[in-house]
Amino acid sequence: MVYKLPKLPLREENSNKGTFGKILNISGSEFMTGAAYLSSASALKVGGGYVEVASHDNVLKALSTLLPEAVLAPIEKIPELIKSSTVLLIGCGLSTSDSAIKVFKDTLSLANDMPTVIDADGLNILSKNPITLPKQTILTPHPKEASRLLGCNLEQVLQDPEYAAKMISEKYNCITVLKLHNTIVTSNNGEIYKNTTGNSALAKAGSGDVLSGMISGLLAQKMKPFDAAALGVYLHGLCGDLAKNDLTAYGVLASDTIRYIPFAIKHFMQ
Repeated sequence: MVYKLPKLPLREENSNKGTFGKILNISGSEFMTGAAYLSSASALKVGGGYVEVASHDNVLKALSTLLPEAVLAPIEKIPELIKSSTVLLIGCGLSTSDSAIKVFKDTLSLANDMPTVIDADGLNILSKNPITLPKQTILTPHPKEASRLLGCNLEQVLQDPEYAAKMISEKYNCITVLKLHNTIVTSNNGEIYKNTTGNSALAKAGSGDVLSGMISGLLAQKMKPFDAAALGVYLHGLCGDLAKNDLTAYGVLASDTIRYIPFAIKHFMQ
């Protein structure tokens, strides 16, 4: 059966920010402050109700100006914050330092079955540190990260990306978003979605951070993990298509695609 993209989650009129979920975003590090902004802003822009960022002081200082809508907290607060969160996003710009590895392991041990999105450095840490993941985990590797997760070479992933995505889902008991020109989403239950939106405008630093934030924002609105992953990928690609029309593929930045999220949603709803 061909997978059909789901509808966007309903927006109840009798609602508040808690109705649309609380995302705990553990992203960024001393010299990588942008990833936390991109992933947090996109989670809110796609409809998530509340984003709390736990990160390095440099990240928190930057976000206090760049994204006043985010709530900020030091890393030490994670055990307390995770108790009231509904979605965990971890890894964007986190680094692979010893302290980052400890934060990653400690946080996942507290996540239980919370819907979780792991991206970027979180994937690199996972590839070298076997960890039992929450049942509702989404991994978002690009091909090189996929090769690390599978312990194979890059050519093997590129030769048969659908098979590689399925193997990651099987190995880690997760949903896999293998980011390519036509991104592939797979689950360990045999579900598969091949995306049709997007273009070379998305081949820019920070693009993956925006995608992981969008998926997290949809999860926060109580979408099923596979549906959130597939729809997030589709809308992200559509943002790239709309941005390319206005800015050319050369001139689109990851931060530009965030501005196009509402237009992508409007286009999808037509």
